[in-house]
Order: sequence, then C-alpha cells, then structure tokens
Amino acid sequence: MARENIRNVAIIAHVDHGKTTLVDQLLRQSGQFRASELKGDCILDSNPLERERGITIFSKNCAIGYTDRTGEHYHINIVDTPGHADFGGEVQRVLKMADGVLLLVDAMDGTMPQTRYVLGKALENGLKPIVVINKMDRPEARPHEVLTEVFELMIDLGADNDLLDFPVVYAAGRDGWACLDPDKLPKAGEGNVHDLFDAIIKHVPAPKLDAAAPVQVLITTIDYNDYVGRIGIGRVFAGTLKAGQAIVNIDRFGNRANQRIAQLFRFEGLGRKEVDQIDVGDICAVVGLDRVDIGDTLADPVNPIALPAVEVDEPTLHMMFRINDGPFVGQDGKYVTSRHLRDRLAKELQSNVALRVTGDSDDEHDVSGRGLMHLGILLENMRREGFELCVGKPNVIYHEEGGHRLEPIESLSIDVPSESVGSVMHLLGDRRAELMKMEARGSRTHMEFSVPARGLIGLRNRMLTATAGEAIMHHTFEKYEPFRGAIPGRSNGVMVATETGRVTAYALDQLADRGMMFVEPGDMVYAGQIVGEHCKDDDIPVNAVKLKKLSNMRAASKDTTVVLKAPRRMSLEAALEYIENDELVELTPTTIRLRKRLLGEIERRREHRKMAAGK
Repeated sequence: MARENIRNVAIIAHVDHGKTTLVDQLLRQSGQFRASELKGDCILDSNPLERERGITIFSKNCAIGYTDRTGEHYHINIVDTPGHADFGGEVQRVLKMADGVLLLVDAMDGTMPQTRYVLGKALENGLKPIVVINKMDRPEARPHEVLTEVFELMIDLGADNDLLDFPVVYAAGRDGWACLDPDKLPKAGEGNVHDLFDAIIKHVPAPKLDAAAPVQVLITTIDYNDYVGRIGIGRVFAGTLKAGQAIVNIDRFGNRANQRIAQLFRFEGLGRKEVDQIDVGDICAVVGLDRVDIGDTLADPVNPIALPAVEVDEPTLHMMFRINDGPFVGQDGKYVTSRHLRDRLAKELQSNVALRVTGDSDDEHDVSGRGLMHLGILLENMRREGFELCVGKPNVIYHEEGGHRLEPIESLSIDVPSESVGSVMHLLGDRRAELMKMEARGSRTHMEFSVPARGLIGLRNRMLTATAGEAIMHHTFEKYEPFRGAIPGRSNGVMVATETGRVTAYALDQLADRGMMFVEPGDMVYAGQIVGEHCKDDDIPVNAVKLKKLSNMRAASKDTTVVLKAPRRMSLEAALEYIENDELVELTPTTIRLRKRLLGEIERRREHRKMAAGK
C-alpha cells in the first residue's frame, strides 16, 4: 500500500549552500500561510546560536500543504538538516524519516567535502536525490560544470544507473524561484518555486508501507516541554498509531517497557496539530511516554517487532570537562557543582546521538564528539544556561589495529586569494597535510587537502592571519589511516599571573614589550591565570596587578600618558584551539578565561620536574 498524498523529504547540503533559505521560499509560496506568519529570514533556525552564527545546528521538521496544478492536495513533510560536518549525527538519524532528498549544491562552489558526506549517507539509506543547483543568481555561477561534478561524485560513491538518472532543478533561494532549464532563467522579481514542488511530488516516492501490520514507529528526535516532559518524534513505518493506545517501547539495547500514548501530534506548517491517529508513512510527535530515547521503537504489545536502531559514526575528538575550581568560582554561574555537571551531560546524551561521555570521577568527565564545533556548541549552550566549568585541550581519538596506531584523517577544502597560496601551503605542510587538488576560480584558488584531524586544531585562526581574513575553510571526516608523524605545537609561551587582584594600566605598560595581552585594566585576574602571550617560546610569571608607588617623583597624573594596545579577546573555539595540555579554559556565563591546570607556580615547577624525570 502507498500513501499517495504524503511525501517525506530531507534537504541535505554542504554548509552555507542555502538549505534553510530555500525552505523559507517553499513555506512562503505554498499558499498555506499569511505573510504575517512568516517573518524574517531562515525561519526554521530558531535557536539563538543558529541565528548568531548563520548555520543550522539542529534538524527541524515542518509540513507543507500543497495543491498542485491539477488540484490534487499533498502533505509534504520537510526535514531541514545541518550542513556542518560536526553535526553529521543529526543528518544520519533524520534520514530515516525520509523517502527522498533534495541535494543542494552551490552553483559556484560545486561539490564540497560535506556534499560527499551527506550524499553518501543518503545513498546508504536507499534515497534517490533530486539535485538542486542553488544560488543561480550568483555572477560566477557555473551550473554545467557543477552538474558534471555531481555526476562524478555519484559515480565515486558507487551509484547505479538508476541513481545516475537523477532529476535536476536550478534555483535561487534568495530570489525565490526554481526552474528546469539553466538557459532560461527567470528575470529578477519573476518566477516561483512551483517547479521544485512538482519535482518533489513526481520524483520522491510515496511511502509504501503496510497499514495492516503491527504498529512500528522509529523515534529519531527528542523534544522537551516543561508541562508534558519528553516528546518522541518519529515516523510510522507500519500500522496505525492512535491516541490512548497501549504500546511497547523497545530501546536500542532490546529492553522493553509497556507504556500508553497520551497525545498524538501531526506536523502542520511550522507547528503541530493534535490528532486522534497517525497513519502509516506519516511523521508525528508522541506525548505521554515515561521513557523514550532516540533509536527506540514503539511497537504493538501483542507482536512487538523492533526496527533497526539508528547507527551514528563514531566521535573523532575528545576533551575533559571538569568543575570550576578557580578562586572566582560561583561569582557568575548558578550551576557549579559536580552533580550539576553530571546531570547536564546526562541530559545532553538523550538527544545528542553523536556525543559520548565517560569518566570514573564525578568531578571530571571525558566527553567525545564529532569535532571542535560540535563540542563548542554544547559548551556555549551550557554557559548561557548558567553553568561554570573548566575544559581541557581537545585531542583526537586514535584507533589501534594490528599493532599500529591509526588516526582520523579529514578532507579539507580551502578557498583563498591566489596570492595567499604560498602561505597556505607552508602552513599545511607543517601539519602533515597532502595536497589532493588545486584549481583557479577567478581571482581565488580552490585547494583540497588530506590532513590529520589533529592538524586542524588551532588551524583556523592561523589560516585567517596568514590570508588577511580571506580564507574560507571546510572539512569533514574521511577515514582512519596510520599515524603521519609529529605536528608542531604552539610556538609561543604564555604570561601567567602571580597575584590575584584587579589589572592595572601601570602593570600592563611594564609588560607591553613582553608580548600580546589577553586582559585590560579593570579586569579581575587570579594567580595561575594566563594573562597574555609571551613573545618567546617559554612561559613567564608576571604581576598584572602591580600598583605604582606614589611619591613626589611619581605622580598619579602621569598614568594619563599610558597608551596600551587593545587586548586579544578570544572566542570559545579560539580559546580551545589555543591552549596546551597543561592548560584549561574556564567558562562562566559572562567570561572566558585561560588558566594553568595547576594554579600555583611551585606546583607547576614540581610537575615539570616530575615529567622531565619520567622521560
């Protein structure tokens, strides 16, 4: 049986190729909404971090009611997915809900590392793509070459002849049009996206599932509401799900629990509508389950049959999370104890399927993720929720195979001005990278490298410095291969505060020729905090709170002539990239500080001698 009026489609692409903007136009031109209901851009990016960074972090569901040109009405469930490699776990699980995908490719950039990743996952799930060559309004658009790149990528991924005969739509999400002929593009202000709607209806297969079979629902997303608790979002693969129905919840480990559904919601537009039942092939939200997790199957109590659990790629990066034990603990945050930290990480594990947490101590936890941004987003959310904690240097996760150490290798693509190619090659050469491809694109050069994942830690800031802020970088995990050798660490030492107090202009003026400062007059610092970068390769103790002794020879008014350089203020990701193994990043709701793991200078010297003796 096929549900002919339902289409389940996921939108996948490399980061910044226009997925969310195109979904905006599908919503606006569906005829389902008033203009006042859809305000602003990137409507589905509702999380504050998503709006600040201009990226999609969490997958979103919406449903569009669309009437085609013959008058037939369709219910189109759309899943908008992240494009950044660090959030690949979101893509993997939501593809289980789809019967087809829209693969967006930038008409100028072409196929990129994450394009390969998301397309590969779609093909693994047996989903045939509709290729949408987006941003056709760009002056540098090269649709014919990009279409060839997509075709070659499909061949590389092992697509058969049927998959290679994929439909193509040309679009400009920002201008709100889509068409089938790249040589007959609509003029500015004209056109619509109805050709894309028609392609979805024609080429995305209707769900072919058994409505008479015992009910089976796969939970792929978890939502939370303060009033009703956890909400399971998933797709009905067999049978019919009804409100008040008794079901068996089978988790990914095979454990079973008898439960009853309190409420059912169907996706309508940007929201949800309560219904009495959800038919086979549709996507729904289930309320009232005491315990539900991603990968669980809701099954018939009489004949409970579990669906295959959601498989997610293993993490490649890990770092230590620990409670804040600095002198200023508790001044900014509400949640500072080990219990708070443990409970928050346990909550995150329920919905973040790509995350892993281990550790025997309640005070320290080893947290693994897909990349620095993946872990950085978690930390930023915790800061905004009122947590205080310290985190250590990110390190890659090695594998052992046949007595050899294997490390994760990333595919890195970089676009830079052509005059910066030499600087990029030198920078990546030190990080054991191998150049795979290089081509000129106008005044810029596109390069692709194979680079160890550990070589990417700390690379972004140095790359931007080497290219005067012009570099555009993207990377995605490729494979594990033998260890490539040592990579140089940070070349400069740091200045470590020896006293606790308020930073003075007089002290910073005395330190100005020692290097770059991270603090400014008026900041509170403590002994053991890193207050600047030394101009040489060793760490030095400094007194950043030193006061000027006042006398007839040293007047207080003389401070007005002190002119200090602006301090370097680091973002969270930049701070994580900067630190070494004996250092920590201290996070509070209002402050990001760098510090030594051991705050006392005597303890640090003793530890250094111990490590030297161990060698």
